[in-house]
Amino acid sequence: MKSRVQLEFGQFPLLRLHSRPLGNRKKSLIIVGGGIVGLATARQLLHTRPGLEVTVLEKEQTLGQHQTSHNSGVLHCGLYYKPGSLKARLAVDGIRQMVEFCQKHNVPHEICGKLVVATDSEELSRMETLMERGIANGLEGIRKLSGDELREIEPNCGGIGALQVPQEGIVDYPAVVQAMASDIEQRGGRIVTNAHVADLIQRDQWVATTSAGDFTADLLINCAGLHCDRVSQLAGHKRSVRIVPFRGEYYQLKPSSSHLVRHLIYPVPDPKFPFLGVHFTRMIHGGIEAGPNAVLAFAREGYTNTQVNLRDLADALTFPGLWKFLWKHPGMAAQELRGSFSKKYFCRLLQKLVPKITVDDLETGGAGVRAQAMAPEGALVQDFHFVRGHQSLHVLNAPSPAATA
Repeated sequence: MKSRVQLEFGQFPLLRLHSRPLGNRKKSLIIVGGGIVGLATARQLLHTRPGLEVTVLEKEQTLGQHQTSHNSGVLHCGLYYKPGSLKARLAVDGIRQMVEFCQKHNVPHEICGKLVVATDSEELSRMETLMERGIANGLEGIRKLSGDELREIEPNCGGIGALQVPQEGIVDYPAVVQAMASDIEQRGGRIVTNAHVADLIQRDQWVATTSAGDFTADLLINCAGLHCDRVSQLAGHKRSVRIVPFRGEYYQLKPSSSHLVRHLIYPVPDPKFPFLGVHFTRMIHGGIEAGPNAVLAFAREGYTNTQVNLRDLADALTFPGLWKFLWKHPGMAAQELRGSFSKKYFCRLLQKLVPKITVDDLETGGAGVRAQAMAPEGALVQDFHFVRGHQSLHVLNAPSPAATA
């Protein structure tokens, strides 16, 4: 599959290799991070660059343990993203390729479509802009619905109008990871787990010192997700942006209440706020997720509010950008925090989309931690962000739709 991901890598000098000849020795590559981005990168390069020796280093015992397996399982089609951005370009191309991949490897998935619901006149106006953006990004079949047309499709949904987006989908991302890993190994790639990278040194080649031993390669790609800024620092780069971990917490509809939601139901995003807001997501193996909020995690892998990593917490709290971000968005920060501690308040947010939802319909669901890159001035890095080094490339922001893309 020819990929725009491949074309984007082509913008960087990473794959021009050494100017000096390497003789008959095969060129080699280390990828740090065995989540879906690292694995997809390894797979793509093994497909497009025969003879390249590829080693993926993953610190956990199994692959895809963090952002890849702690997300809502949605295949994003590119509706929300600014036309021409990497998010838009890679999502539109990525969902097509992901569906092809899932079909080939028998990975559970479904193109079920979604509804983006406007609950007042201001959101209805923004919905028009959203439709124009989706069309500009090449989405097909988008149509506007009146409130009555919306309830023909989703009887319990509130709102005065909606966009129906048929190309959105859901997928089993852990199954995608297993299929990718199998494909990588069949093509001669190597995956090493329990390999926490402690140091990176560039001599004639890159040397990665890990808990599983030392590994050498001509090239380095950093896809370390929640720890990507620290890995780039090990490679000699100043942390110009900082990963600030935001935890997203979900409820689930109880099985007896799952009939209240039939589709993916999303809000119209408010441009004044950096996060999308709560929504309803059908899960590929059954059930309905409701959420998430977005609160500062006390650990980069902190999936509950009781998990604290002092190094991670100090890293966030001593970063001036975080305090500038909170100064810019105090009301939103308070609202998100309130939703974390009050099920009743969280339910009120959900009722904007489905008024019949009650507290009794909800049970505690899962949580994920978003590796959000933040600039020193307090702005969230919104698009994919790459930093080049000598014979290296660092993926320092891979926000949603990274898994799709």
